[in-house]
Amino acid sequence: MAKMRTVDAAVAILEKEGATEAFGLPGAAINPFYSAMRAHGGIRHTLARHVEGASHMADGYSRAADGNIGICIGTSGPAGTDMITGLYAAWADSIPMLCITGQAPVAKLHKEDFQAVDIESIAKPLTKFAMTILEPGQVPGAFQKAFQLMRSGRPGPVLLDLPIDVQMAEIEFDIDAYEPLPVEKPKASRKQLEKALDLLTAAKHPLIVAGGGIINAGASAQLVELAEILNVPVIPTLMGWGAIPDDHQLMAGMVGLQTSHRYGNETFLQSDFVIGIGNRWANRHTGGLDTYTAGRKFVHIDIEPTQIGRVFSPDLGIASDAGAALDGLLELARERQAAKTLPDYSGWVAECQERKGSLHRKTNFDNVPIKPQRVYQEMNKAFGRDTTYVSTIGLSQIAGAQMLHVFGARKWINAGQAGPLGWTGPAALGVVRGTPDATVVALSGDYDFQFMIEELAVGAQFNLPYIHVVVNNSYLGLIRQSQRGFNMEQNVSLAFENINSPETNGYGVDHIKVAEGLGVKAIRVEDPNDLPAAFDKAKALMGEFKVPVVVEVILEKITNISMGVEISGVNEFEELAETAADAPTAILTKA
Repeated sequence: MAKMRTVDAAVAILEKEGATEAFGLPGAAINPFYSAMRAHGGIRHTLARHVEGASHMADGYSRAADGNIGICIGTSGPAGTDMITGLYAAWADSIPMLCITGQAPVAKLHKEDFQAVDIESIAKPLTKFAMTILEPGQVPGAFQKAFQLMRSGRPGPVLLDLPIDVQMAEIEFDIDAYEPLPVEKPKASRKQLEKALDLLTAAKHPLIVAGGGIINAGASAQLVELAEILNVPVIPTLMGWGAIPDDHQLMAGMVGLQTSHRYGNETFLQSDFVIGIGNRWANRHTGGLDTYTAGRKFVHIDIEPTQIGRVFSPDLGIASDAGAALDGLLELARERQAAKTLPDYSGWVAECQERKGSLHRKTNFDNVPIKPQRVYQEMNKAFGRDTTYVSTIGLSQIAGAQMLHVFGARKWINAGQAGPLGWTGPAALGVVRGTPDATVVALSGDYDFQFMIEELAVGAQFNLPYIHVVVNNSYLGLIRQSQRGFNMEQNVSLAFENINSPETNGYGVDHIKVAEGLGVKAIRVEDPNDLPAAFDKAKALMGEFKVPVVVEVILEKITNISMGVEISGVNEFEELAETAADAPTAILTKA
C-alpha cells in the first residue's frame, strides 16, 4: 500500500471513475486539491469567472454526451453557496454532476471561522448525496459512494466538502485495489411490459410520450425502432426532444402550454392511450390534468418509483430504467410483429401527419425591428442537422422550442425544470468541452445573456468556440407577458439611453462592446434580410478565431409568444401560417 495525501487519492479515483473534466476557481481552502490535480496531470481544468458559472459548465458537460460527469470545484464558504443554483438545475433535470468544495479545518467548523459554512446541510435538498468528510480515511469511500449514487437510479448531482486538514492528511491507499461500485437501476419484468403492450394495442389512437429519461439512458435508437415496429406516433417532452428526429414521420410534435407545437397539442387531444417513458408529467407539459387525462388511459414507466403517481395515478405504473424498458418492449413487439398480431395504425399516423403538415405558426415576417419568429426561421436555414442548441428560460427559449428543429439526442440541451437565467452561456461552454467537434449554438434573451456574461472570457481564454444568438428586445419579455394578467408592466424594461453607445438606439446595454471587451467576436443585426449573412459570418469567425461569437438580433420591443393554461386553449397572438411561404422552414407544410 502507498501512503499519500487524501487529495492525491481522490484525484486518482476521479481518473479511474472516468471523470476528468473539471471547472472551477481555486482558493485557499481548496488549494491542496488543486495541487493534487497539478501533480496528477490527468484532470483538465477550465477556470471560470464565477463559481455558479463553473457549476453550469459542469452541468453542460454532463449533458453533452452519454456517460459524462462534469466536476465543479470551489473553495470554502461562498464558493459552495454559489454552486447551489447549479446543483438545483442538475437535480431538477436528473443530471449527474460532482461538486467539490474546500472547507475550514474540522476543529473550526463550530467556531464560525472565516468562510466556514455548513454547505452539507445547504446542499442536501438539491443533491443525491452531500457530505462534509470529517475523517481522512473516509475520503476514498465517500468518492466511491458519490459516483455510485450519481449513476444509479434517477441520476443527479452530489457534493463532497473537504476540510483543509482532511485534504492534507495522509492515508494508505492503493488505486489498483479501487473498483467503482456497481450501478443499480430497476428493470421492468416481461410480465409488466406485456401488460403495458396489451393496453397500448387495445387502443385506437395510442401515443408514446418520450421523456428525458430516454436521453439519459442513451436509448433513443431503441425508442425509434419501437415506434417504427408498432407504427405509433411519438410526443417528445422538452427534455426528451431529439430522442426522435423532428423530420421522422412518427414524430408528432411537442405538447404543452408553452414549448409545444399546435399539431402536437391537437394530436394529443385526439389520442385515447398514452405510454410515458422516462418522463415526469411536468405541469407545463400537461396543463390542467382534467383536460390532459380525459378520455385516455396511461402507462407510466420511470426509473424512480416515487415519480409514479406523483402528478396523477396511471392505469399501470412500472419502475424501470428507460433503456431496459425499451429493450424489453422491443423484444415483445418483434415477437408480435412476427406473429402478425400488431394492430394497423397507419390511418392514425396519417391523421397525425396531416396535422403536422397544416398546423403551423407563421415565421416569415419582414418587420423592422425584427420579429423573433423570423430569427428562428433563419436559424433553421443556417444551421444543419448536427447542430446542438443550448438554452434555458424566457420567451427566446419558448419561441425557439416552438420553431427550431432538433434532429438527434442531446442536440437540445436545456435547463428544463429550474430554468435559471444566466445558465445558457456557461452551459454552452461545458457542452463545447464535452463535444469539441460539434456545432454548438446558444440561444438567449438579453437578460439571460447579461446574467453571466463574464463567462464569455472563459470561452476566449480556453478557445471554446460556439455561436451565441442573443435576441434583444431590451425587455424581460416572459415576465412582461405574464404581467398582462395583472394589467401592469412593472420593472421589466431594460432600455435606457446609453450615452456611451448611442448606436444602441435606446436598447440599453451595448452587448457588442461588452462581448468584444471580454475577448470574443460579436455582430449586431437590425434587418431580417441580413440574418443569413450574419450567421455565415459568425461561422467563419468561429472557425478562424476559435472563440465564442455573439450574434445580437435587435427585436421589436413587444412580442407575445403563444402560450396558455390548457393544452386545448393555447393563445395564438400572431398570425398563423396559411401557406408554405408563411413558414418556409417548417418540417412539413401544406401546399
